[in-house]
Amino acid sequence: MKLIRGVRLIDGTGAAPTDDAAVLVNGARIEAVGPTASVAAPPDATVIDAKGMALLPGLIDCHDHLASFSYEIASRWGITEMRSLRHLRIAAVLRQTLETGYTTVRDAGGLDAGFRMAVDEGLIPGPRLQVGLGFITPTSGMGDRLSPLGYAPPSGPDSGLPWGVADGADGMRAKVREMVRAGADLIKTATTGGASSTAGLGPKDMLFEREELDALVDEAHKRGRRVMCHALGGPGLRAGVEAGVDSIEHGSYLSEDPDLLPMMVDKDIYFIPTFSVYVHHSAKGTPHGRARAAALREHHVRSLQMALEAGVKVVAGTDEGGWEHGNNAHEILCLVEAGMTPMQAIVAATGHAAQCIGLDKEIGTIEAGKNADLVLVDGDPSRDVSVLERGKGVKLVMKDGNIYKNELTTS
Repeated sequence: MKLIRGVRLIDGTGAAPTDDAAVLVNGARIEAVGPTASVAAPPDATVIDAKGMALLPGLIDCHDHLASFSYEIASRWGITEMRSLRHLRIAAVLRQTLETGYTTVRDAGGLDAGFRMAVDEGLIPGPRLQVGLGFITPTSGMGDRLSPLGYAPPSGPDSGLPWGVADGADGMRAKVREMVRAGADLIKTATTGGASSTAGLGPKDMLFEREELDALVDEAHKRGRRVMCHALGGPGLRAGVEAGVDSIEHGSYLSEDPDLLPMMVDKDIYFIPTFSVYVHHSAKGTPHGRARAAALREHHVRSLQMALEAGVKVVAGTDEGGWEHGNNAHEILCLVEAGMTPMQAIVAATGHAAQCIGLDKEIGTIEAGKNADLVLVDGDPSRDVSVLERGKGVKLVMKDGNIYKNELTTS
């Protein structure tokens, strides 16, 4: 057993922090939470005195691309290096992500199910994973991996990452089934273009026929898979909300369609703004990508503020994988800069994030009976979330009761 005591407890529910708190861990689970004076441990328990530090639930990124290293097409095709080297590079990213305090990540495309299995089996250290494998979109959409000249990846199809192109309602149903067969925990789609899409496919351009999207969502839900929908604005954003997807990714122009916000509340659709990726697009993207990122910024911030006012649950997701790894907490800082309080932003990366991915009975908050996913921080994120960036203030990371990072002295 392990006892962490004397901490400032930030439990992930949004409640005010509790000082001089203690958490008792028994195996993979939290056994007790309360004031330090009231939580006792057996004599042989490992005791961690953490006075002056803060304890949070394991952080959750609901939109990352852990297998991505560039937006350049050869890299995205995975042909710039040997597969063995690329896989080991991804394994290093998984370890790095975990050690910065992220104990769960939902990968939105590019990571095959074998990495989830490897983490679950303990072959490599990493966050708990949910994988989407890749986009499902019609021909010429964001799931179409052809080069601008119409060439396909020379290495041929990857059975672990099925090609995402499908057309027609029946085609969409078949593609969902194919993704599930390959191990997808969720279904990822895109109803609009984005900052990184081709010059002719903009953030408000619609990709789907409505019957195609309805079929995709229906088939995914029948098979117990949630649908994450890349949609920035315009008719494609509206179609995603009306079709009942489970989360809107980006949603930069929600402010232009305020009637969608109560619909999102009624349908329990989460909003994942991914502000951090647009910081990179605005500085390092293609010329049209930089212009798009600049144009959407004001709308994006307003969309967040309107979503909060309407009661939409906002969730943290970076989408930064194509640019950098190991700084998932950048999104928490971006949410604060866009108008959330530090506590709201922390909940977006803990309690609400766990609800978004369907794991709120297991993780996301510090409560007796839940998985012991815990992060001990030197500093107080409830006042200054920047201590979480790149894990600079993170001193201890625990997942399922196992310690993966420990810069403390135990007794």
